[in-house]
Amino acid sequence: MYMANPKTSAAIAEDLSWPEVFQLGKKYMKIPFALLCVEIFYWFITQPSDTLVPIQMSEAWIWNELTNLIYGEGTATLTAHNGWMTQVNLYNSNFPGKLDTVALYVSDECAGVHEMIFISTLIMMTEGVPQKLKIRSVVVMCTIVYVLNIVRLVAFYPIAASDCHLDPNNPVCLTGMWNFHEAIYKWGFLLLLVMMWLVWFRYVGGSSKVLNSKKNNENWKISIRSNWETKHFLVMGFVAMMICYGIFSITTNEIAMDAKETLDFCSFSKLSTGSCIEAQNTWDNAIDTSWSLSAIGVVIGALTVFKFEKKNLDGKWPSEIQEEE
Repeated sequence: MYMANPKTSAAIAEDLSWPEVFQLGKKYMKIPFALLCVEIFYWFITQPSDTLVPIQMSEAWIWNELTNLIYGEGTATLTAHNGWMTQVNLYNSNFPGKLDTVALYVSDECAGVHEMIFISTLIMMTEGVPQKLKIRSVVVMCTIVYVLNIVRLVAFYPIAASDCHLDPNNPVCLTGMWNFHEAIYKWGFLLLLVMMWLVWFRYVGGSSKVLNSKKNNENWKISIRSNWETKHFLVMGFVAMMICYGIFSITTNEIAMDAKETLDFCSFSKLSTGSCIEAQNTWDNAIDTSWSLSAIGVVIGALTVFKFEKKNLDGKWPSEIQEEE
């Protein structure tokens, strides 16, 4: 029979003091906080359409070329959408409509940049891993996400062609393709990114490095500002005013709000008609000023909340010296 040592629980309780528990909580809570800031920033940059045009055009071109290469010449054509070569028309004799085509385009929201930012934030905010290894890992992970997104796009054609072969010229036969897109877009990529980060975390020995992160020889870091002065509060107040003015200028614009309602309906119904394109252009023109003010405000706010630190000649962080003082 095993008898517990009465000193064991007391020793465990003494291992971590409340200040140490608080510091440990700060270390891990900054990851979801950073992800929240990234989500806000991404939401701002994708409000106007085609804000990530270089990536959108490259993915559309590769998507078109691979579809023709794998499934036969003429199964896809690359055309313009809103003035940019980001639309791919898939062709099959069984597809619904007079032209037997399905028009799809690479929007800024489905270009994979959201996923790249997400996995990059997880990696960069992981404690204890050397910064050079973090940067190399971000490059590799973003490349993997880019390739996986291309694979997702190329998979549209065989899914639609297979379903429409069983039920030709019926719009319902495209449901399988849309369901695949929604599943990957909503939660498929999220699960995959978390698994990628866990594998990477295990590969780099993250569990042991996090526990021994104080021994890490990092020369610079990005941290949340701990010492706030009057000027910082004034800057954040100015940022809040910029964002509020941008929101107010849009919500009071009836033309812009009507265009937004049309866009929401087009997105829900998965339409790409002339009225949808016109509504997108109207919305883009209406929010130019608002988006610019809000985006600048978010950047200024981020530069105020977060600060870049570099170790001094004694190997100490300036923030730690200030806390000790």
